[in-house]
Amino acid sequence: METANWSHFAFILMGLFSQSKHPTLLCVVIFVIFLMALSGNAILILLIHSDAHLHTPMYFFISQLSLMDVMYISITVPKMLMDQVMGVNKISVPECGIQMFLYLMLVGSEFFILAAMAYDRYVAICHPLRYSVLMNHRVCLLLASGSWFLGSVDGFMFTVITMSFPFCRSREIHHFFCEVPAILKLSCSDTSLVETLLYLCCVFMLLVPVIIISSSYTFIFLTIHRMRSAEGQKKAIATCSSHMTVVVVFYGAAIYTYMLPSSYHTPEKDMVVSFFYTILTPVLNPLVYSLRNKDVMGALKKMLNMGPNFQVTVK
Repeated sequence: METANWSHFAFILMGLFSQSKHPTLLCVVIFVIFLMALSGNAILILLIHSDAHLHTPMYFFISQLSLMDVMYISITVPKMLMDQVMGVNKISVPECGIQMFLYLMLVGSEFFILAAMAYDRYVAICHPLRYSVLMNHRVCLLLASGSWFLGSVDGFMFTVITMSFPFCRSREIHHFFCEVPAILKLSCSDTSLVETLLYLCCVFMLLVPVIIISSSYTFIFLTIHRMRSAEGQKKAIATCSSHMTVVVVFYGAAIYTYMLPSSYHTPEKDMVVSFFYTILTPVLNPLVYSLRNKDVMGALKKMLNMGPNFQVTVK
C-alpha cells in the first residue's frame, strides 16, 4: 500500500464510544465529568488568585496544576463529544499533530510541577525559618516556567518525530485522541528506535521528578517523626497526603502508558488508563486539594457569603 498523501489524509478515531454498549449514556457521563473538571479547577484558580491568604507558593503551584488540568482535558474531550454528537470521527494530520503536542506538553509539565510541589512541602516542613527566602516569588516563577519549558520540549520533540513517519496502514486509531503509542502502530516504517527513545525520555521525565518527590518526602517524614507536637504532625501529614494521592494516580497511569512493554498493552486497556488520567484526574485534583484543605474551604465560604459584591483581585 502506498504512503498516504497528507493533503487528503485523515485519521479515524475509534474512541471510547465504539467499545460501549450505551454510547449515548457514556457521552452524557463524560460531558458531566468534563463540566465538573472545568468548574472545579476554575473555582480553585479563582479562589487562589482572589484570596490573599492563599497567595503562597503551595497554592501558586496548585493553581498551575489546575490550569494544566483545564487545558489538557479541553484538548481531548470536546473533540470526542462533538464527534459523537455529529457522527464524525475523523481528525486531520495537522489537527492530530497539534493535539499530540499540546497533550505531551501538558503531561510533561505536570510531571515537573508535581515535583516542584513536593520540594515546596519539603522546604516548608523541614526548613520553616528559611521558607520565605528559599521559596520566594522568583524561585516559584522559575520552577513553574521550567516545568512548562521542559514539557514543551518533550511535546515538540516527540510530535515532530512521530508525525514524520509515513502512514500506510489502517487509518484507524484505536484511541479517543492522538497519543504517540497509538499513532506509531499505524506506521509502515520500523518504529523500534523511536519507541526506545520514547522509553528513555519517559525514564528521564519520570525518574527526575520521582527522585525529587521521594527524596523530599523521605526528609519530610523524618521531620514529622521528630515533631513533638501532635497537632503539627497531623497538619503536616494532611498537607502531604493530598499531594501524594495525586502523584500516585498520575505517575502510575503514566508509567503504564509509556514505560511498560507493548506486550502488556491492548487498545482497550490503553483507553481505560488514558480515560482515567486524562478525564478523571482533572476532576479528582480540585476535590483532593479543596475538600481536604481548610484554607481553601474557608476562602470558598467567604466568597459565597460575600455574594454579588465579591470582586476578584489579582495580586
